[in-house]
Amino acid sequence: MRYQRSSALFVEAKKYIPGGVNSPVRAFKAVGGDPIFVKEAKGAYFYDEDGNRFIDYIASWGPLILGHAHAPVINAVIEKAKKGTSFGMPTEIETELAKLAVSMVPNIDKIRFVNSGTEACMSAVRLARGYTGKDKIIKFAGCYHGHSDSFLIQAGSGAVTFGSPNSPGVTQGTAKDTLLAKYNDLESVRALVTANTDEIAAIIIEPIAGNMGCIVPQEGFMAGLRDICDQEGILLLFDEVMTGFRLGKGGAQEALDINADIVMFGKVIGGGLPVGAFAAREEIMSHLAPEGPVYQAGTLSGNPLAMSAGLAMLTELEKHPEVFESLADKTEHLHEGFDNVLKNKGIPYQINRYGSMISLHFTDTPVVDFESSAKGNNAHFKKYFHGMLDKGIYLPPSAFESYFLNDALSYGDLDETIAALDSLTF
Repeated sequence: MRYQRSSALFVEAKKYIPGGVNSPVRAFKAVGGDPIFVKEAKGAYFYDEDGNRFIDYIASWGPLILGHAHAPVINAVIEKAKKGTSFGMPTEIETELAKLAVSMVPNIDKIRFVNSGTEACMSAVRLARGYTGKDKIIKFAGCYHGHSDSFLIQAGSGAVTFGSPNSPGVTQGTAKDTLLAKYNDLESVRALVTANTDEIAAIIIEPIAGNMGCIVPQEGFMAGLRDICDQEGILLLFDEVMTGFRLGKGGAQEALDINADIVMFGKVIGGGLPVGAFAAREEIMSHLAPEGPVYQAGTLSGNPLAMSAGLAMLTELEKHPEVFESLADKTEHLHEGFDNVLKNKGIPYQINRYGSMISLHFTDTPVVDFESSAKGNNAHFKKYFHGMLDKGIYLPPSAFESYFLNDALSYGDLDETIAALDSLTF
């Protein structure tokens, strides 16, 4: 394929935008080459500035469950935009979306809308600290909760040590309040809790991880976290920015049958527009301003365009719950096709899948956490990514990202993708 226009646009962008992109994963640093610049999209496909068509397996990193430019969502935004784009004052549609979301998700009474998943996670942690009166949080290596300072922490020298910043600009003072555990390892969590008795406000986790590839919690892991939190007076926070309204109407809480204390949303709840949210039971949410002392605010929170897109998207999912089964079936079809191809090629691989999330890892070791995810053969992944790209298949440009299927994908698209993999040489 020809990418002349995209490459020229990338050169121009780097003159004015750091790295030429407004989010680092877009820069193709992990795979090499220049990023694709999108011109337009419809359904399961997007078209770049050179006129190439791609089958899309990121769906804007999750929210476009029904495909690009889904008519009810687009029409809702257009009609709302005609009446104004932002007011900084309450609107009825905020309550409509809140009411619908609360009705779909278990174990929440109230919801607060914000502008991104990062803001939702940041605000949820502040609320957890304000509610419990404790400062420290536990997060898991490989789980990404946005770029707030508290979350940009890497492992220290041992399971019970403090984290250290892994981005300049994050202070040691912030880092000391973030403790790092190992995904799918309850003992690492128990060790941190024991070493920090009565100091931990919350455990925050991606219930189905999507930022080290798709990683599924092992049997008993989530129930074990719930038990620890109940025993120790710790709040369990589910970052459902990726999984919320994607794995089912009730998200991961429903899918895993585990109740979280605070749930964070993004992506899907805005139908592809910038939005996030966090939600909890009444007793927790009552601590949030203006009812309570924990402050959070935002002029664009509850923006009418984002609310209209979110209401249209969630209404579609509420009316058509069969979408979730359809997506899971299509993802299983892709999984089976990839399995057959890769077995014949005789190269080491692992495929992880849950619902409409899936990822391929070039390793013979089961991928259950960040450490095992990092063992993948990066040379194989680069060949795979660029080989599929040249066949018109757009995958996440990083081995550490889940794929997100959308229901506009046809079985013909899936079979084209499987055939593209079969044509590659590693």
